[in-house]
Amino acid sequence: MSASGENFDLHCHSSASDGVLAPVELVRRAADRGVTTLALTDHDDVDALAEARATAAALGVRFVDGVEISVTWRGTTIHVVGLGIDPDDAILRRGLESVRGSRAVRAERIAEGLAAAGIPDSLAGAYAHAGNPRLIGRTHFARFLVERGHARDVKAVFQRFLVAGKPGHVPHQWAALADAVGWIRAAGGRAVVAHPGRYRIDRTAMRELLTEFKAAGGEGVEVVTGSHRRDQYGEFAALARELELLASRGSDFHGPGEGADLGALPPLPRGLTPVWHDW
Repeated sequence: MSASGENFDLHCHSSASDGVLAPVELVRRAADRGVTTLALTDHDDVDALAEARATAAALGVRFVDGVEISVTWRGTTIHVVGLGIDPDDAILRRGLESVRGSRAVRAERIAEGLAAAGIPDSLAGAYAHAGNPRLIGRTHFARFLVERGHARDVKAVFQRFLVAGKPGHVPHQWAALADAVGWIRAAGGRAVVAHPGRYRIDRTAMRELLTEFKAAGGEGVEVVTGSHRRDQYGEFAALARELELLASRGSDFHGPGEGADLGALPPLPRGLTPVWHDW
């Protein structure tokens, strides 16, 4: 929600990556929930954008072409959202293809770890939940494990099985931070660090990450997101002001009942320059 009453949701996922809803269903839900500007930001892929864009036009929702790119920074997986991209840009497409190519190998290693912990058949189970097999990811494993009764919900699965030190955790090398930002900029987009409060790095490293990101051409940081606690809104608002970064807002919606819903978050804190300020 903005001061003008507009409802911006600039981070969500369809079944083309690890979301539950097909692109058309996702946009319809956003419209029904009062979202006025929506960005679809599937992981490392842009193929669902055309369908979502056409649905948004028919429903009177302003649509922003987006993507979420997986990055490795100092051994930590970071996500960078690109907003206002040209999905047909050749540089962006080549970069995303390089990131997608390593997902199948990681999935096999996750399944091996889970099998060693006494959970068989997780690879096939995860693929059964993946609408787009090219984008097999941890959330698909999480849904399989919930289905089999190993945890009560997706969040609990991550904590019990898929984070560092747990049987399904697989260290992985994604794109370099500067490369991901460069691909987004080459496609005419604006790069934003997604849900910074999720990363297990201290405050000094966070400031270093955002400083390096800005030096590479990054412009924004998600302040209000479904992955942040309310006290973190102020924390990242302060960093956005200090480092002169634009502020973004997005639910990181994956499906009904899985975290924040579309358009449901509070407005950005006062004194920030929104990522949409010049749209």
